[in-house]
Amino acid sequence: MTNKQYQEKIKLLKKWAQAYYVEDNPLATDEEYDKLYHEVLDYETANPSNVAEDSPTARVGGVVRDEFSKAKHIKRMWSMEDVFTTVEVQEWLDRTVKNVGECDYVCEPKFDGASMNLLYVDGKLVRAITRGDGVVGEEVTDNVRTIRSVPLSIDYKEQIEIRGEVVIRKDDFEIINKERLKQRGEVFANPRNAAAGSLRQLDSGVTAKRRLVFYPWGLGENTLTQSRLSEKMRFVYDLGFLAPPFTQECKTIEEIEVFYHKLIAQREQIPVMMDGMVVKVDEVSLQEDLGYTVKVPKWMCAYKFPAMEKVTKVNAITIQVGRTGVLTPVAEVEPVDLEGAIIARATLHNFDEIERKGLRVGDSVILIRSGDVIPKITKVLTDRRDGSEVLITRPTQCPTCKSEVLDEGTLIKCQNLDCPDRVVNSIIHFAKKGCMNIDGLGAKIVEILVKEEKIKDILGLYHLVYEDLEGMEGFKEKRINKLLDAIADTKGIPLHRLISAMGIEHIGEVAGKSLALEFGLAIVDATLEQIVAIDGIGEEMANSLLEFMRVNYEFVLKLFDKIEPTVEEKIEAEENPFKDKTIVLTGSMSVSRGIVKEMLEKLGAKVSGSVSKKTDFLVYGEDAGSKLTKAEGLGVVTLTEGEMRELI
Repeated sequence: MTNKQYQEKIKLLKKWAQAYYVEDNPLATDEEYDKLYHEVLDYETANPSNVAEDSPTARVGGVVRDEFSKAKHIKRMWSMEDVFTTVEVQEWLDRTVKNVGECDYVCEPKFDGASMNLLYVDGKLVRAITRGDGVVGEEVTDNVRTIRSVPLSIDYKEQIEIRGEVVIRKDDFEIINKERLKQRGEVFANPRNAAAGSLRQLDSGVTAKRRLVFYPWGLGENTLTQSRLSEKMRFVYDLGFLAPPFTQECKTIEEIEVFYHKLIAQREQIPVMMDGMVVKVDEVSLQEDLGYTVKVPKWMCAYKFPAMEKVTKVNAITIQVGRTGVLTPVAEVEPVDLEGAIIARATLHNFDEIERKGLRVGDSVILIRSGDVIPKITKVLTDRRDGSEVLITRPTQCPTCKSEVLDEGTLIKCQNLDCPDRVVNSIIHFAKKGCMNIDGLGAKIVEILVKEEKIKDILGLYHLVYEDLEGMEGFKEKRINKLLDAIADTKGIPLHRLISAMGIEHIGEVAGKSLALEFGLAIVDATLEQIVAIDGIGEEMANSLLEFMRVNYEFVLKLFDKIEPTVEEKIEAEENPFKDKTIVLTGSMSVSRGIVKEMLEKLGAKVSGSVSKKTDFLVYGEDAGSKLTKAEGLGVVTLTEGEMRELI
């Protein structure tokens, strides 16, 4: 996996997490998320110096929403390590035994709901906080007070954090959805999302009608003296909390497997949605000895259930245009009940997948789902065909704006910046730091401006006047002037930054600089032969640029006319040790690495972000890490910052 692919996967994970935790509207299955998550984790394990600061692997759970006040847990709430097979469970047990020796385990159902932390002081419920990011969550005490299974007072005076899952029973979920269908014409996708959405109601009266249930599964801050977690939890249940329908104390993998399959067999009968079984080391002192990783306790894991499967028929294929222009096919299927949710759509990722599966409209297919909104088609049942099935062809034009698309094989993309489905994201990219750097023009502001029809594309930013923004919610005089000034300040920006800001597929900052120096404003008329002749630009990048300019030719000329970008002259660097050399920078230097990078580029060097056999020099400062080690292993010439400056 390249660093660019890693960054793309990070972006997709964040998008899925946002939809799952914040919007209560999942866009991917647990299986898909887990697979992508572990691909990212594997890359980060192999490349620790390249780990993104905002990687979802550093996160525990959801995101705090602005509508609620924030509150901090006394003790951090953790996520759990997921295991999926007997082999993975055995590996987890082996690690545990290796660190603390033979021990007892306690197993219980893993309910599919929203995690909650209840704080009791002097026997009174004083605060209820969602898990949030594990450290800070949303304070939803008024809503939780409406849950009948949460005692408002308990017969225990010490401070204690009781943690558990807020869920909706399956039969109550059906009742809620019938009412919701009558009132709003839509339903919740599944009980988990109904529970999460109910907790986030600003009106606690709405929450009270949602039939929420709280099942404790653990503790945060507490002074209980019992030596085993199971004993502590029995004490909690005796305070008036619901106990899970089944628990089991186990010592061996065989006993764990027996209880696991017992829960699977009871899956339909248990009134609450389950997506697995939790296995915990029972002895509290051994839990403390095992400790934690940055994300999960080493003394517990979630043994996930196999996904549910159903057979249905594909009635049609519709195409969604993402905000980056990517066309994604979606299978419209005969509605089928999967784990309490009526499913009528299934993701297909891309048209290559359709071709690999040999899918046709009218085919019978197997859907697999594990508590998610959009299930996955795992198999096409070709033996059930009757000859009426219709082949699915790759689109040649965008279904939204009808412009021709760029077909790169795996990705089919609308390149038209004016496409309604692309507008918001293209403006957000255009304005961000590293591109046009328009201070004050964040994602929410862009969405408001487009929604209110103040702008309809990037060019519209340069036609905004004070009167357009006056009177809009959140736009005071100072803010309006600041935004208009920031937009005006982009005029005359270096051409390479404008090229990067356009969001051309495969064309980043480095390629943008090369193209700007080579062609200037004539980039709109560059030919394939001219583009691929530039060092570092391949045919895929060239075709992407050509297609973009063909679709947006007039639009780009208008941008050039309005922004009047500065065209940098191509100056041939004098001979020096770094001219035409590939250099990697690492560690802390006397000035920022950006300044060092710019200095080396002016000397004719190419500054790369990763070490390879093609690297000529690695220049390092203090606290240099794995890049230095890798460079030394590959025999790359390494220089301190001082040695580099002496050579210059």
